[in-house]
Amino acid sequence: MTEKNGADDADYGRVTSVAAIGRLVRNKRRQLGVLQEDAAGLSGVGTKFLSQLENGKETAEIGRVLQVLKSMGLEVYIYPRSAAPFKGR
Repeated sequence: MTEKNGADDADYGRVTSVAAIGRLVRNKRRQLGVLQEDAAGLSGVGTKFLSQLENGKETAEIGRVLQVLKSMGLEVYIYPRSAAPFKGR
């Protein structure tokens, strides 16, 4: 699940599950108008891996997940909870 920011086709913000990462990746890929097979190739992963990631596979390899996120133009930031960088968004 992610916190809403008002975007219609993607819920960017705090991510609390692998399923949320998968939804974000799928939404971004569709927003870009790219087929899963093409996105997988551009990301340097297999179509099966991308499909499993988009479906929220809990054991997806983090290095490959980061690879996919980067190729989709998505970034990951890690902050201590006390910093609350997105509070009020």
